[in-house]
Amino acid sequence: MANVQSSTSSSDILASLNAQARAGSSELVSTTEDVQNRFLKLLVTQLKNQDPLNPLDNAAVTTQISQINTVTGIERLNATLETLLGTYNDGQAVQAAALIGKSVLVGGAGLELVGGQARGGVNLAGPADDVTLTILGAGDNVIQSERLGARDAGSFAFVWDGMTAQGVQAPAGRYRFAVNAVRGNETVAAEALQVGTVNALVRGQGGYQLDLGGLGRVAFDKVQQIL
Repeated sequence: MANVQSSTSSSDILASLNAQARAGSSELVSTTEDVQNRFLKLLVTQLKNQDPLNPLDNAAVTTQISQINTVTGIERLNATLETLLGTYNDGQAVQAAALIGKSVLVGGAGLELVGGQARGGVNLAGPADDVTLTILGAGDNVIQSERLGARDAGSFAFVWDGMTAQGVQAPAGRYRFAVNAVRGNETVAAEALQVGTVNALVRGQGGYQLDLGGLGRVAFDKVQQIL
């Protein structure tokens, strides 16, 4: 009996499924049972119609059967990873929701002077022997300069009392600041951090974001410190 030629063989299905599974393709929508049934029906058809003078190789059949297990295993792994990712996002949402109404430190050099106080922060890439804070007004004019002393690596908050270098109270409003940190004769990288109040939690394509009002939206993982 001659071999029945088919435009799609079990090996073709396996090659396609393996390629899609490795790429994490969203087109791989068949359930594990559907994939197995389709594969087995084709394999049985090939066995029934094989040429007795040129039968299917046992090793090849065994390899194909082991491959279908690999494909379905990858499907299960992908499904498990999607479940874990969903659980992680839900947990992140709960944590982020708890920040509504709280003040946080995020990247930025703004200072809001209200009631004679303005809060900001610094994130140091390494320990510093001396950290200097410079308050800037309109046109980047220097309003005040303060030495914050030695600091460890990481983030910390500071409070400016609104006093200028001339010893008078600066008017309420928006200011900026710059930071300079040194260790011995070397400069330590220092990131300016500004204070924002979390008004709402917004879900985007890349995950949850915190709405900080006038400061815009920032990703949850960009928060350096909760005040």
